[in-house]
Amino acid sequence: DYSGTCIYSFSNRWFSTSKLQQPQPEKMAWAFLSLPLNLPPSYSPLSSILNPFKPKSQIGWLASCSGSRRRAGVIASAADQEKTEDKDEDKDSSAFNPFGFVTDNPSSRSAIQIIESPAESGNVGQMLYRIEDKGKEYGKYVRSGEHVWFVRETGSAESQRGTVIFLHGAPTQSYSYRNVMSQMSELGFHCFAPDWLGFGFSDKPQPGYGFDYKEEEFHEEFDKLLDVLGVKSPFYLVVQGFLVGSYGLTWALKNRSRISKLAILNSPLTVSSPVPGLFKQLRIPLFGEFTCQNAVMAERFIEAGSAYVLKLEKADVYRLPYLSSSGPGFAILEATRKANFNNVSTQIASGFASGSWDIPTLVAWGIADKYLPQSVAEEFQEGNPTAVKLKLIEGAGHMPQEDW
Repeated sequence: DYSGTCIYSFSNRWFSTSKLQQPQPEKMAWAFLSLPLNLPPSYSPLSSILNPFKPKSQIGWLASCSGSRRRAGVIASAADQEKTEDKDEDKDSSAFNPFGFVTDNPSSRSAIQIIESPAESGNVGQMLYRIEDKGKEYGKYVRSGEHVWFVRETGSAESQRGTVIFLHGAPTQSYSYRNVMSQMSELGFHCFAPDWLGFGFSDKPQPGYGFDYKEEEFHEEFDKLLDVLGVKSPFYLVVQGFLVGSYGLTWALKNRSRISKLAILNSPLTVSSPVPGLFKQLRIPLFGEFTCQNAVMAERFIEAGSAYVLKLEKADVYRLPYLSSSGPGFAILEATRKANFNNVSTQIASGFASGSWDIPTLVAWGIADKYLPQSVAEEFQEGNPTAVKLKLIEGAGHMPQEDW
């Protein structure tokens, strides 16, 4: 549970001891990524961990235990860092930068900026203190079976116009629907928006202990949650996004009698729908483990698919679960590696085609989406012009509910 914040704590110490004038997180990243190349042939990872105080060339391992906490890191001397600084700058100008998500994004960059006195401002503990109570508008915790979900609710069961369920995609959370839910309840609807298990403020079960982040398991747990919430069929369903968002659509195909109308916001709907680079990176051994612990992953994903930069108070909320624990990162890692994107897209394309689906469906599509082109929505609508209507939203990107 500490690995999600380890990189921040470690980077603060690194930059304060080496007295660099400007934050250079890519140097720290390369220290991690290039470690095996700098060790002698006789190096044994196990022996270094068991005997951490024995130096190994210029680079060594440090492993210490205090109670139930365990930390491990790589320590390099400030002198060596200063000697190679000029040479590293030349390499970094053209080399792959695993921290590129920081340098090309204003809100993410300000979120983890390393300042001269990290003990006074900018460290993880203080960031968590600043944001730990944010982003839970209309929310409550609901136990369903072995798991606890975080669910947002507006309106009441006595609302005259029916119930709406809002489902988010990866790697975000139900927070994106807060404004839409408020407006819908004012119009007489009863609204629910859960954080999927593994996301947002809901439980992040450890794989192998009753939940393995497979499609059918998400369906089963969602059924249980609807029962606990007392949601009566038929209801309105709104779905957006990748991965767990797509699972919302495959759930709909298996439970069409429970749905009165369906609204789809930007989601992969055809076999030709591209898969974003984030999910491809998560599938790469070792690099996926590194990527999933990126604390600004969610906000960066939102901004990369939109025409807008998130305001800091919004970015704080999307960042909070990934700062608080390593759990959300490993949950999305597991879900991504268990997912069959091509199979799910095929299910959706064929399941909602003419002759298979007759429930009124609206595709509300942000045309500034940088992940999914407008042609995906058009192709989907052409596959069932009778049941599916298409509404293009100018100015909105991958998450219309957040943008517009």
